[in-house]
Amino acid sequence: MSEHSKKEQVQALRERGFVVVPGLVSAERCAALKAIAVQQLAEAAAPLEYEADLRYPGAPESRGAPGGHTARRLLDAYARHALMREWAASPEVRGWMELYFGETPHLSRAHHNCIMTKHPAHGSLTGWHRDARYWSFERDDLVSSWLALGPEFVDNGALWFVPGSHDMMFTSERFDAAKFFRADLPENQALIERAVSPELNPGDVVFFHCNTLHSAGRNVTNDIKFSLVFTYHGASNVPLPGTRSASKPEVVL
Repeated sequence: MSEHSKKEQVQALRERGFVVVPGLVSAERCAALKAIAVQQLAEAAAPLEYEADLRYPGAPESRGAPGGHTARRLLDAYARHALMREWAASPEVRGWMELYFGETPHLSRAHHNCIMTKHPAHGSLTGWHRDARYWSFERDDLVSSWLALGPEFVDNGALWFVPGSHDMMFTSERFDAAKFFRADLPENQALIERAVSPELNPGDVVFFHCNTLHSAGRNVTNDIKFSLVFTYHGASNVPLPGTRSASKPEVVL
């Protein structure tokens, strides 16, 4: 990737709150990462987060209910396999984040740092939200990388984004008690209607800002969707002491 195209991508992220970088990961690397994810899901390799734990719409009511052991995320991807660590701190990611933050990037191991698995039968939908809602840093300026390990499109639960929402100011009344953006409010509905859902091919990466409103629907296909997700911030934007954001050692890229 040329420095010029990388600058254009960073500028797109600044303006829209997200940007798709096609084919950033080779087919071979992507296939190897997916094979690891498939194997570790089959083994239920800990730590995992189950759909039943979060109880989002469409999830099983408990771990004892049908589909109760459907995994939502394979947690701590950075510690799961060398290939995942290599991607998380790869020169491609480091160079991109250095350009965006203008300083040394850090990988947060407390947020995302996971393989997202969206299952056809018991995978839930994720309402509109900002990732920064539960994150505690000096500044709400973090960027996540979402690597598609397979095709992602509306029918298998792809991401939706509201362009430009990362720069918008909202009062607390626009969100519910769980800090989801309230789709029942007319002023919120008008924004949601502007949302777009980029189709992704294996190896495509979406970079998106922690304040960008996004959601994801149900997977109505027959195949599990796998995505590898990490979150980064600049060295000067430190996690606040005593919070979940400071609960794990970070990785300096």
